[in-house]
Amino acid sequence: QVQLVESGGGLVQPGGSLRLSCTASRSISNFYLMGWHRQAPGKERERELVALIVNGGSTNYADSVKGRFTISRDNAKNTMYLQMNSLKPEDTAVYYCNARGPAGEYWGQGTQVTISS
Repeated sequence: QVQLVESGGGLVQPGGSLRLSCTASRSISNFYLMGWHRQAPGKERERELVALIVNGGSTNYADSVKGRFTISRDNAKNTMYLQMNSLKPEDTAVYYCNARGPAGEYWGQGTQVTISS
């Protein structure tokens, strides 16, 4: 079983930045796909895909975050990142990391990101 632990969330003002980290309990090199998803307040049944990264480095982003967020992964550190810039109030959500590999799919417990003045 793999544990994924997110960190880096918090409260920032609009226009600010945060960097989220997702650290795995073992090597992430076998995860062919990793990503960040978010769940906004009042949308408990909707978990929105934010960004994806494959093992080869290709990335994909939701239209709402293109140009502001950057996803990356460091296999040597067993960690995936989400750099979030120019944050907006509508980015407020619980952010979850996700990993998919030959043995299955895994989720972290989530980290709260709140954008407010």
